[in-house]
Amino acid sequence: MTAIKLISPVDGSVYAERTPLAPDAARSMAARAKVAQKGWAARPLRERIALVRQGVANLNAMKDRVVEELAWQMGRPTRFGGEFGGVNARTDYMAEIAEQTLAPVIIEDSDKFRRYLAREALGVVFIVAPWNYPYLTALNTLVPALIAGNAVILKHASQTLLVGERLADAFHAAGVPADVFQNVVLDHGATESLIGARAFDFVNFTGSVGGGQAMERAAAGTFTPMGLELGGKDPGYVRADANLEAAVDTLMDGAMFNSGQCCCGIERIYVHESLFDAFVEKSVAWVNALKLGNPFDAASTLGPMANKRFAKVVRDQIAEAVAQGAKPLIDPAHFPADDGGAYLAPQILVNVTHGMRVMMEESFGPVVGIMKVSSDEEALRLMNDSPYGLTASIWTQDYDTAAALGAQIQTGTVFMNRADYLDPALCWTGCKDTGRGGSLSFLGFHSVTRPKSYHLKKV
Repeated sequence: MTAIKLISPVDGSVYAERTPLAPDAARSMAARAKVAQKGWAARPLRERIALVRQGVANLNAMKDRVVEELAWQMGRPTRFGGEFGGVNARTDYMAEIAEQTLAPVIIEDSDKFRRYLAREALGVVFIVAPWNYPYLTALNTLVPALIAGNAVILKHASQTLLVGERLADAFHAAGVPADVFQNVVLDHGATESLIGARAFDFVNFTGSVGGGQAMERAAAGTFTPMGLELGGKDPGYVRADANLEAAVDTLMDGAMFNSGQCCCGIERIYVHESLFDAFVEKSVAWVNALKLGNPFDAASTLGPMANKRFAKVVRDQIAEAVAQGAKPLIDPAHFPADDGGAYLAPQILVNVTHGMRVMMEESFGPVVGIMKVSSDEEALRLMNDSPYGLTASIWTQDYDTAAALGAQIQTGTVFMNRADYLDPALCWTGCKDTGRGGSLSFLGFHSVTRPKSYHLKKV
């Protein structure tokens, strides 16, 4: 088997190397998970909750190591301390609602009938996790899946190979059986073969649209349910009544944090004409205050992109847009660490149109286009002129206005006066080419369980 190499964006070195499972070993792994799942599901719910919580506690105890490894693997500056705030908040919420959410719904319990709806674990859940928020995205499904009684097989992105190993270390040390939670390294062929052989009872994939299409093709005819979070091109809309300072600060952070490598990052902004000039001026100042550099430098607020090929996509989009008439407002010379490779200077573009790739295709990097609009109707038309639908950020002073506009936007989540955030009490979902299914909230448990009806009659 050809080894999978993790090339660090920090210095271009091979940071880790792993050999994928051979076909027979992959099939054996899946078979062991199916056997182990039954015993795991038979354990009391409170015991499973306690073990999962302990697993996350063990992960927290590895924080220093995890943060350092994340910087080497995908370039995030160590000053941000990893993903532990979200990891803990999401775990705590899902653990707290588990008993109520998974409890049977009693329809009748009389001397003649006992009728109720129960929720039953699907079986083996296969998680294919991405590199951009490698712990958060994996735990979004891992936590509810294990709590609900499923076995879990985790395949992490090649850019973050060590993340799955740390999660397995933490959960196994907590007492989750090795066959109940397995971290594996698989190539595309083995992955597709296992899905096609119905080795899994649910597949959760976070990644590209092309990757999601490959997953669906592999599962064709198997009726294996899937949760797919794919591409995004999330918009922000700044109305005339917006708080300008807050809008600039939040939307620019949403566009640039993690070097723009956020599933729900802000990639295009529409600003009412009355605020446009001031918004752009303040946004340029905000971005120019960033520091691009080595992620181990405490002063760095932007690290390298996870791979130089990802940075090339963004550079190509910017160059193409400028050739078509877009105006770049950030001087790359202001960011001397830009090396033409993984280290990429941030950019703001104006004079952009929806005829440019940078406004229509996912960038997943530190670039944002800003357009002037004259009305809500124009902003709505532009926000919906996209193949994607994950989140949309509306800036206004009025709840009712935000809700009314949100009802007309084709998206999974509507934000008012915030962006790039996951609330564990709300379902994380999308529409159009962003995918289907949902995680977090009580619906996150529904994704990894099936309803089962009981109609019991006394005679």
